[in-house]
Amino acid sequence: MKSSERFTVALIGASGLLGRAIAGELASARNAKDWRIVHTARSRVDNRSVKLDLLDYDAVRAFLRDFAPDAIVVTAAERRPDICEKDPARARALNVDALRVIAAEARSLGAWVLSISTDYVFDGAAPPYFPDATPAPLNAYGRSKLDGERALLASDPASCVLRLPLLYGPFTDWSESAVTSLTPAIVESANPANPPASMDAWATRYPTFTPDVAVVVRGMLEQHAKGATISGITQWSGDEPMTKFDIAERIARVLKVDAKLVAQHTPTDATPRPRDCHLDSGRLEALGIGRRTPFDIAITGLLANYPNVPDQ
Repeated sequence: MKSSERFTVALIGASGLLGRAIAGELASARNAKDWRIVHTARSRVDNRSVKLDLLDYDAVRAFLRDFAPDAIVVTAAERRPDICEKDPARARALNVDALRVIAAEARSLGAWVLSISTDYVFDGAAPPYFPDATPAPLNAYGRSKLDGERALLASDPASCVLRLPLLYGPFTDWSESAVTSLTPAIVESANPANPPASMDAWATRYPTFTPDVAVVVRGMLEQHAKGATISGITQWSGDEPMTKFDIAERIARVLKVDAKLVAQHTPTDATPRPRDCHLDSGRLEALGIGRRTPFDIAITGLLANYPNVPDQ
């Protein structure tokens, strides 16, 4: 089903937080008419996407052989650290084994793979982290993503990994991002009858707007389409350091609620998380790829688009 005239991209995980942003960016790109984008989704399937369960490896192989894409962007993964810690076998099946299947099939088809990874491949003890820094993940999620990186690049060194930090963007429910998931507690804390909301003030994060990442991915795909393939490890990150406590204060200001927030200065998560995994984005910046929307502008726009804030 591959078109000989158009550059075909398989976007695996197009219904997720990042996948939707990438799908929208590719559809609106000035060269969109020259591209054919095939979306896949596991549960939130619509008339624009192909239903695909990454744990059905035979189905994954059949899909790729059927559509024979020029490039494959893999955004689908198990990305919840607590879930990965409870079921590391399933996390590896999605984050490592499925990626290995995709990589092997892509190599036989001559397709370039761009896989999304995470800043959690690092332990957060010595930022900033450059692409060649030695990984040292602290939890099952980070280990599975690191092993996925290695499986992909071992299969085809011309493929590419894009490491990203904490993501937020247009959402379908509050829980899609660790940024927007803070909102209900922020609003509820403003009710005099409710206790204050405790917010982590220990770990430094770099919230990164998914529409900005989509611009990065489009730029990387355009490089590949014109024969200037980017391979190996790349990274992109927002450049505003903040804790979840800082994020919560900003959200409260945007919503104009008098939130009662308590800063937690020691880690309380059951699953260990790194303290500061600031990713250096210099490699992509040097290529002129990238965009950063200031956090306050982005979060204001997001919350304005979703006015049904939980009752105070």
